[in-house]
Amino acid sequence: MSHQPIPLEDFFEDVIGKTCRGLGIDDGTLSFITGVDEAKIVGLKNGEFDEQACRELCSTLSLDADALVAMAAKTWAPKPVDVSGLRQFHSIYGGDMGVNAYVAFDEATKSAAVFDTGADASELISTVAELGLKVEAVLITHTHHDHIIELDRVLTETGNPPCFVSDREPLPQAEGFAPGRTFQIGGLTISTRSTTGHSVGGVSYVIEGLSKPVVIVGDALFSSSMGGGVVSFPDALESNRRELFTLSDDCVVCPGHGPMSTIGEEKAHNPFYPEFK
Repeated sequence: MSHQPIPLEDFFEDVIGKTCRGLGIDDGTLSFITGVDEAKIVGLKNGEFDEQACRELCSTLSLDADALVAMAAKTWAPKPVDVSGLRQFHSIYGGDMGVNAYVAFDEATKSAAVFDTGADASELISTVAELGLKVEAVLITHTHHDHIIELDRVLTETGNPPCFVSDREPLPQAEGFAPGRTFQIGGLTISTRSTTGHSVGGVSYVIEGLSKPVVIVGDALFSSSMGGGVVSFPDALESNRRELFTLSDDCVVCPGHGPMSTIGEEKAHNPFYPEFK
């Protein structure tokens, strides 16, 4: 696991900005609809917190006001996660952005799967060697550069295992597959779900066989937030609702950025999903 707690990926202003972009609502229109002064909206997007203004935007933006205010006050963070057979690796991309990669392994057989590579796979590769793991597959959530920059190195230094990615986001090093495919890694069963919207072929990997259910989500979902709807904001929201929020509350969420959490915590604290509050 990471040696220091990873901070939340997004702040309240990121949630507001992502939502406005996703819905195609400019500041003037949002001001007209909500009655909130446009200057206050600009201020909120710049991180200048005004609780009343923040709450007044939420119904129009379909955000949960209490969860958003809690983000601004920094009164909540997910509980630390420790699952035997699961390791998280946090590296820095582009100078200041943290990005995560993961290894899941069957402790009995030492068979392992790597999920994404992060920006520096050194710790991941050394951990695989130290634990004596045999990497059976490298599974890619999506092909944005920060998640695959170390792919060639990871493949070379873990014995050239097969690599897999959604057939909607082809990579020369990887075999494409349609979500719904299942992988067997020792005693671990890994099923795949389409979580498109942030990227065209985003895939989440549900792992059964560890002490708790686990889902590797890439940038589909963050603790208290979600990846921007780069391809389709409505699809990003809907695929998360359909494919992730139907998982059990104790399912551990492993995001591409920010700390791990659980589905139950996201239901309670993620402002993008007010229906679960």
